[in-house]
Amino acid sequence: MAGLTLIEMAAEVETVAGEILARASVPAKADVRLAALHIALATPGGMDYLLTWNCAHIANPALRPKIEAVLRSLGYQPPIICTPLELLEV
Repeated sequence: MAGLTLIEMAAEVETVAGEILARASVPAKADVRLAALHIALATPGGMDYLLTWNCAHIANPALRPKIEAVLRSLGYQPPIICTPLELLEV
């Protein structure tokens, strides 16, 4: 794990996750809450990419633009959300 940057749990992560759940039209289920926290942790942390296999709640083509719009409205530059395979195609 040497050389990897650890992201601190910023105070705004819970707020950002709540906004994603409330405004991006994602259902408020336990697994979706974890997905929202995953996105919210990467965003204030300044990550360029968020790689995930969760195509139901994170790398979902229908939800991605909604999630990105919420993050931009909060003043953040959203990370590029994609699967590892999508990143390899770039």
